Amino acid sequence: MSVLILGLFAIQFSPAHAREPGFQKLDIPANAPLRALAGVIWYPADNATPQPATLIADNAAFVGQRAIIDAIPDKTRHPLVILSHGFGGNWRNQAWLATALVRAGYIVAAINHPGTTSRDLEPGKGALLWQRVRDISHVISALEDHALWSGHIDRENITVIGHSLGGWTALEVAGARMDADKMARDCQTHPDLAACDVVRDFAIGKTETDRIKLAQDLRDTRVKRVVSLDLGLARGFSDRSLADIKIPVLIIAAGSPNPKIPAELESQYLFDHLPAKFRQISVIKNAAHFSFLQSCKPNAIALLEEDTPGDGIICLDGINGDREALHRAAIKQILAFLAQHQTAS
Repeated sequence: MSVLILGLFAIQFSPAHAREPGFQKLDIPANAPLRALAGVIWYPADNATPQPATLIADNAAFVGQRAIIDAIPDKTRHPLVILSHGFGGNWRNQAWLATALVRAGYIVAAINHPGTTSRDLEPGKGALLWQRVRDISHVISALEDHALWSGHIDRENITVIGHSLGGWTALEVAGARMDADKMARDCQTHPDLAACDVVRDFAIGKTETDRIKLAQDLRDTRVKRVVSLDLGLARGFSDRSLADIKIPVLIIAAGSPNPKIPAELESQYLFDHLPAKFRQISVIKNAAHFSFLQSCKPNAIALLEEDTPGDGIICLDGINGDREALHRAAIKQILAFLAQHQTAS
C-alpha cells in the first residue's frame, strides 16, 4: 500500500440525530463512459427503524463505526457529502468522518475508485486519474436519479471531501486541472515526493492522449464546496486553473513532518495558488498523513506489517498524536466550514 493511500450547524440546518446512522451498500452500474462503482451510503435513520446497530468497517486492525444496516431513512432532505479515498485506500477509511457528518444532519456516500483502491491497485486503470473525477459526478447523478435517495438529497448543498489523492480528486471536481508536463518537471526537482512515486509507478501522463485528458476541465457545478485532507499531487495543478476556482475550499494539512508529503509543498502550495476569498487552511499539529484514516487497534501495526511490510506506518500519528482526538479536531473544522458556506435552499 503506497504512502499516498492516500453542533451549531446541526441545530441550524437539521436536528441532531440521536439514533445511530443508517447504512447501505451502494452499487452504481456503468453508464459509458462512466464506470461501475461500488461503495456505501450513510444517512440519518428514522426513529421507527427497528434494527439494532452493528459495527461497520471493523476488523482485526481497524476500529469500526456503529450504524444500522438498511435502516429506514428519515423523512427530511439533507445536504450530500461525497468522500473520495486516497491512493490504495477504500470507502472504509473515513467512516469516522461519515458517521460524524450523519449525526450533524448529512447524507454521506463513499465509493471505491477502480484501479487506485486497496486490493485493486492496477496501473492500467489507476493511471486514468480523470476517471476518479468522473466517479464523483457519476455518484451524484446516480443518487439524484435514485428511486429512494433522490427525495432525500438537498441538491443545492453538495460537498466533496477527499484524503490524499482523494483531495486531488476533490480539487479537480472544483475546477483544478492537471498539467502533466508541469508535474513531470516538478518531479525532477522533488523526485522523493510520494506524488512522484505514483506518477512514475503508474506511468501517469505518459502519452499525449493521457495528458490531454488529464488537462480537461472536469468541474461539476453541482458541487458547492470541497475539503482536502492532506492532499498529494497539488504541484501538478496548473496555476491558472487554481486561480479560477470559484467555490470555497478548506485545506486541512497534517502538521507532522513528512518528507514524502510535506505540507509546505502540497497543502500550502495549493493554498498559495487559490483565490484568497475562497480558501481556508488549517494545519493539525500532531497529525500525520494517515491520521485521517480509521483508528487502529492495539495489534494493528504487527498485523499490517505481516500482511505488507511497511504498512505499519498507517497507524503512526505525529509526536503525542492521539488519532481519536485528531479526528475530533478535523470534524470540528469541517462542520464549521460547511456551516459557514451553507447554501440557502
